[in-house]
Amino acid sequence: MCRKLATVLVFALIAALAPECPASDAKVILKCGTATQPSHIYNQAAEYLAQIVAERTAGAIEIQVFPASQLGSERDMIEGLQLGSLEMTLTSTGPLGNFVPQVKLFNLPFLFRDREACYRVLDGEIGTRIAALFPRVGIRSLGWYENGFRNITNSKRAINSPQDMQGLKIRVMEDDVFILTMKALGASPLPMAFGELFTALEQRIVDAQENPLAVIHSSRFFEVQKHLAMTGHFYSPAVLLVSETSWQSLSPEHQRILTEAATEARDHERNLSQKADRELEDALRQAGMAVTHPDKTPFVEAVAGVYRTPSVIQAIGGGNPEEGWKLIQAVRAATK
Repeated sequence: MCRKLATVLVFALIAALAPECPASDAKVILKCGTATQPSHIYNQAAEYLAQIVAERTAGAIEIQVFPASQLGSERDMIEGLQLGSLEMTLTSTGPLGNFVPQVKLFNLPFLFRDREACYRVLDGEIGTRIAALFPRVGIRSLGWYENGFRNITNSKRAINSPQDMQGLKIRVMEDDVFILTMKALGASPLPMAFGELFTALEQRIVDAQENPLAVIHSSRFFEVQKHLAMTGHFYSPAVLLVSETSWQSLSPEHQRILTEAATEARDHERNLSQKADRELEDALRQAGMAVTHPDKTPFVEAVAGVYRTPSVIQAIGGGNPEEGWKLIQAVRAATK
């Protein structure tokens, strides 16, 4: 009996002192959070990404998707990446400018005239340069995805000109460029997390909101908003982010697979966004919304001062106003 006990203790000691299996041999679980409803294109893209990565790593990496702000607001999730409590998120650029101010460049109103111009900038030197800043704050970009051109809905009246915006209480993302733009149009902006928006519209805490058609439809805003104005005032990119801590824990081979898969999922998501814009205006009209197509010229003129706001130019330049203005001009040149 004593001999058997001694043998067990020896093996237990050997097991305790033996080196652990390399982390790369263990299954890696990456939680990916979004703020949008399960049917939204963000989550379709994230599930597509998860499928590709699982196949190409033979199940060694599992991406679990958590939609509808289950893991917090977009800002909460970005902070989670920094802290290492969350691995991934697919987010709009609205709150991201609070972490990397240069991202505010892409939030400027009427900056892009069409998607082709957006993609040239985001996938080119300017987008790459700004994405390279992310690791400094503990996050890493796996690609510029798409939220889309944003349009205004409200429960009060049809919008055909900036005068129709006067006094509307409108929810905006937590970014000063969005706030300045809506003030320039005569509205009263209220920054609010997306997860709180439907209830705020339903209870008339706010009159209006602005989002791409895919968000308006998947969030069923047509249930609490009567009017849709196709203003296209912002092109809002999205970005797939991974915690820098999580990224560095992956093997080089897994980093390569995740990077390549993220690019494929980006292209898939952009196609879904374009399809949504082709189809959802009619779907929203059929759901009972009254749709207008305002002349954009007076809107563009009304928000011109946002481009001259010193705090905005300085933020885009990372504290250097001259650099901020150069970036704005570089985007304008690239989109001609």
